[in-house]
Amino acid sequence: MLSVAKVQKRNSWRYYVRGVAFGDGRRPAGQALKDAQEMAGLPPGVWMGRGLVALGLAAGQEVSERQMELVFGQGRHPDADRIERELLDDGADPETARLATVLGQPVDEIERRKATPLFALDFVFRPQASLVVLWALGDDHTRQVIERAHERAIETVLRWLEDEVAQTRWSSGRKRAKAPALVVSQWRHFDNRDGCPLLHDHCLILNRAQRPDGTWAALDTRRLYQHIVAAGTLYTLTMTTEVCEELGLATVPREVTAGLRPVMEVAGVEQDLIDWSSTRREQMAPVLERITDQYVKKHKRLPGERGRNGLGWWAAQDTRREKKTPKPLEQLRAWWRASAILRFGKEMVDGLLERCQAAGAAIRARVRPVVDTALAAVDVAAVVFTVRRSFARRHVLAEARRHLLETLHGRGFTRGLDDYIADAALSRHARQLTVPVPGRRAPAPDQLTYTADFAWPHRWWIAGIDGKPPRESSRYERARIASLALQNAIRDARILSGTRDEAPTATTSAIARADDRNDQAAPHAVDHPDRDAALTPAQRAAAVQAHQQAAMPEAYLEGRTTDPATWLHTPKNLARLAAFTQAAEARGRIIADGPQPKQPAKDADDPARQQQHHTTQPDQGRGAGPNR
Repeated sequence: MLSVAKVQKRNSWRYYVRGVAFGDGRRPAGQALKDAQEMAGLPPGVWMGRGLVALGLAAGQEVSERQMELVFGQGRHPDADRIERELLDDGADPETARLATVLGQPVDEIERRKATPLFALDFVFRPQASLVVLWALGDDHTRQVIERAHERAIETVLRWLEDEVAQTRWSSGRKRAKAPALVVSQWRHFDNRDGCPLLHDHCLILNRAQRPDGTWAALDTRRLYQHIVAAGTLYTLTMTTEVCEELGLATVPREVTAGLRPVMEVAGVEQDLIDWSSTRREQMAPVLERITDQYVKKHKRLPGERGRNGLGWWAAQDTRREKKTPKPLEQLRAWWRASAILRFGKEMVDGLLERCQAAGAAIRARVRPVVDTALAAVDVAAVVFTVRRSFARRHVLAEARRHLLETLHGRGFTRGLDDYIADAALSRHARQLTVPVPGRRAPAPDQLTYTADFAWPHRWWIAGIDGKPPRESSRYERARIASLALQNAIRDARILSGTRDEAPTATTSAIARADDRNDQAAPHAVDHPDRDAALTPAQRAAAVQAHQQAAMPEAYLEGRTTDPATWLHTPKNLARLAAFTQAAEARGRIIADGPQPKQPAKDADDPARQQQHHTTQPDQGRGAGPNR
């Protein structure tokens, strides 16, 4: 998981130089950073990135307090003191010597334009809650495996950002160039502000990179923000896969919020243990309920997806604790183990890894390391189209990585398979919307926007449980159903197909590009030497369908079909809906029998105005209409 924050002048020294560099604690005033870290048992920050060579630094070198202040507090060279002193000795005036150490545009020049200098972006990497529990309560070998996978996943993401994403900009953004060399400082933290386990790293990416001519310019931070989701999915996929392969584990979906995308957690880690380590959600729940009620009273409606994210951010800020005194990892692990044993018992804590390996062995026995790229491309395109309607390659790439994580359940895969699935989804099931303009710069491949030719799924209503009223389906739920419908169409076409090379028919755009789909009849094997080489079309289709059903989250298979109209028409759901409808009609009769407000005379004479204010109450909650 990945989150991003800005490192600006108003918070760089107080929060990052004195806080993040000290384990998110409160460092005593006047105490040197290195001394404070040694007393608290904290690891020092280290430099990362390919851009260190231009600054005379090396990867893995410790970050000193003065370097932190110069680079992320003033935007200057990490060895600015020596450079400035040598220039002064050579006879340069103080202002010239100081400007010679500035990386890119000086801070005071930016402030004269009434702008806020941006020194860096804080990329915070953290694993899923189940991996955090295993890291906190497991033995030393388990902890080291998770930490190594965590570090390698961060290196993979930074290398991907340097190779594919990072760019420098100048001349007010009119000129750009690739920036394959970033400057990053990495800081390891072990817990949250409550003292509960939370392995995470702060990676401060300097908002400066070298241009081809050797000068320094600002990064295109907007482009970095656009690729945050793709970077986060790459981190999660890389780390989870390495840990599961190394320890023999597997992942299962865990629904955090009804209707939203599930989180792939390690199988065998009980929900009680996850709740024990995740204290922030319990603290935020009552505050989030209160501010959501205020939102409904003010706007007369429930918040949408963006509104829910904003309210969640406010709830997190309102419940944020004060900084604590950091402690060594050995002391924290001893305290976490004692706390878990007191709450759950020694047997449950000591047998955690064994239960996870047993659950992982059962899942890995039925989920083979095979990915059908044809079905994966359809799934990715359908989900992204339903959620966004118009999209770019970064959205498809992020969804392809989620698909691999959900389908393989932690099994290894061939490197580059995520890019292959994303390219297949764009070439076979997407239609380009960006039109190049003659005489203007051609857009880069990752700046193109696409849409799909799939039918737009209508909204429907899902019957409530535990006395709750029916709720509208989320975009993600509609996306999953649309994807399953298209995948079933491809499976049916494969079963009916009599030859290996006959391409199945799924969409109109797929028909137009049938010659580009010669590999759709065979699953894509991922380092699987014992796979049968010669199968009939029906056998291939049955094998793929069995694998996909085994790998697909059970929440999307049990009791559901690809036809959303049948979701509500089950005896149990119909009974709930009938009870809810009767209660609504009873309330409507009470209101109708009561005193009616007098309408103004002009409304009675204006049929158009009457029609404008008229609402059809009986249709509410009935389902998705053609225009909804």
